[in-house]
Amino acid sequence: MVFASALLHYNHLMAKILLHASSGLVYAMLALHFWRSRWQLGGTAAAGSTRLRVWERCVLTAAVFLHAIAIAHDMLGDVEFRFGFAHALSIMALLALVFYGVESMFYPLEGMPALVLPPAALCAFMPAFFAGALMTGKTTAPAFVAHVIIAMGAYAFIAIAAAHATLMAIIERRLHSPGRHAAPAGLPPLLTMERLLFQMLAAGFVLLTLTLASGVVFSEEIFGRALRFDHKTVFSLIAWLIFAVLLLGRHAYGWRGRAALHGTFAGFGMLLLAYIGTRFVLEVVLNRV
Repeated sequence: MVFASALLHYNHLMAKILLHASSGLVYAMLALHFWRSRWQLGGTAAAGSTRLRVWERCVLTAAVFLHAIAIAHDMLGDVEFRFGFAHALSIMALLALVFYGVESMFYPLEGMPALVLPPAALCAFMPAFFAGALMTGKTTAPAFVAHVIIAMGAYAFIAIAAAHATLMAIIERRLHSPGRHAAPAGLPPLLTMERLLFQMLAAGFVLLTLTLASGVVFSEEIFGRALRFDHKTVFSLIAWLIFAVLLLGRHAYGWRGRAALHGTFAGFGMLLLAYIGTRFVLEVVLNRV
């Protein structure tokens, strides 16, 4: 009986790993493809192309579907709902790729997958080894579920904004050192990318505001008080203030360039520390799930 139980557990674990690894492996192979075709060859690649090729979009879409199935199976496969920092990262990466797929239908952003797919591959694989915590009782209430969904949307929009900022910083550096590296192929002008950056930040800011508001409702239902000033709340408020100042500066004073990039990186860093960093410390460092 013990051997059979151990064998069943081993088979379940291997199936879980393979399910998560399938999308991560496809992401990694696509990242290598985009790196070779859009970055190493630079502007000579995909001459005249302004969109992803049909086969590239089909493979990426299939990988996203595999990723979604793996997350759903891992979180909802048991009798109870399971969630942790690895699931949050995985969902953030999944939604970020969905947002990128929609965005790439309207703008030439072929150079971005080489940046976003490697971390997405890692995020897709992580839930196989970090099980998270069982969500029971009031943590399955509609207010909490809505809070988590909105928060993941905010994370995803701001993650894509951070990818835009990273790409803009790389392009700017390469443009100031001609002859060393060519700019990646299939990208819009920097001014267009800057406009897209602030559009993503604005969408993420709206969702982050709703996240904080829904967090107040959730806190009242669970703890009987409006807001708990723990690490998650403090880092979330700092991120919200950074993005508020950045968007206000853009609207009122036309902030752009390095101010936009540094503000985006700082806000995204605070946002990662808010929930994912806090849950990582609790689950992995302190082993308190």
